[in-house]
Amino acid sequence: MARRHAVVPAAAVLAGVVALLSPLPPPSATADPPASRTPEQRTVSAWLPFWEPGAYQDALAHADQLHTVSPFWYEATAADRIEEHAGAGDRAVIDGLHQGGIKVVPTVTESLDAAGMARLTADPKTRAVHVDTLVRLVTSRPYDGLDLDYEKMNETGAAPAVVEQVRTGFNSLITEVCGRLHTLHKECTAAVFPRTAARDEGPVYDYAHLGRTLDRLRIMGYNLHNALDPPGPLSSPAWYEDILRYATARVPPQKIEMGIPAYGWDHRVGDPARAAHRTSREAEVLRRRVGAPYALDGGSRTPHFTYTEDGRQREVWYQDARGIAAHLPVLRKYGVEHTALWALDFEDPLLWPTLAGSPPP
Repeated sequence: MARRHAVVPAAAVLAGVVALLSPLPPPSATADPPASRTPEQRTVSAWLPFWEPGAYQDALAHADQLHTVSPFWYEATAADRIEEHAGAGDRAVIDGLHQGGIKVVPTVTESLDAAGMARLTADPKTRAVHVDTLVRLVTSRPYDGLDLDYEKMNETGAAPAVVEQVRTGFNSLITEVCGRLHTLHKECTAAVFPRTAARDEGPVYDYAHLGRTLDRLRIMGYNLHNALDPPGPLSSPAWYEDILRYATARVPPQKIEMGIPAYGWDHRVGDPARAAHRTSREAEVLRRRVGAPYALDGGSRTPHFTYTEDGRQREVWYQDARGIAAHLPVLRKYGVEHTALWALDFEDPLLWPTLAGSPPP
């Protein structure tokens, strides 16, 4: 199931449609934003959820560590149509991030299922329309590139022939989009599900091709247990080991960004209904409010606790700075220096010094 879309609140609505009829501009270079640290010293990128009012200020507060912010602003609903979420393209946000030395690479999700994406990407003319639409988007504002987070096309249960069509078509789409973006001196990134030798959740993602073509491959290292699973950790060092063993055999480590979670799921024990989403900050506030002791699971190195509400037991699993500190040695082992945070204004404040090399007490 889709990992990211699950945490967008139901009240969030698409606010408009990107203007797609203006002619494409000629190639032009993008000026480097000012920086308090050199790009080599910044190791973190992060997604900016449009529904979190504090996300922008959170980015500015940690500008010395963030090299890129990806506002979660756009959704492709057809080859020639990209719809906007609330606040999309806000120049004050774009300019403010640039002034902080942060590149702005907005995220585009997609609403098309596997069959729809197979049709879109298999036909060269339809695919070219979509590429033009994406290029018009990236040149509509002073963006530094695009981040394609196409998840729904990886739906569970798609026929093998459809999966192969989507994989082949998505490879072609990425090749063409990245070629156009690079001509414009802009970055081309994509977010993908984790793949391992034992648990392949992203068969439409051809890591080897994407690694050759993209500037950065963002692997979503979360939802080992998701909102519809029984309670359990969102990640573990052992799982990261499997993910990165698979990924680095196909993608140069310097191109990989390991996605790290700053949220959790609050389950009603024994109830198959969807768990409630909690940011890491919300989970910790809840833990303190209900008086649950802090406990870090020995195997997964993630915090969890139980409490009772309306006579029903609930179980919360989330991630914090202590848990991430136990995961980071796996990244170092495989030569992966960059992380991608999902998401700004979700995280434990101690995460930032942890990512800078100072683990929490």
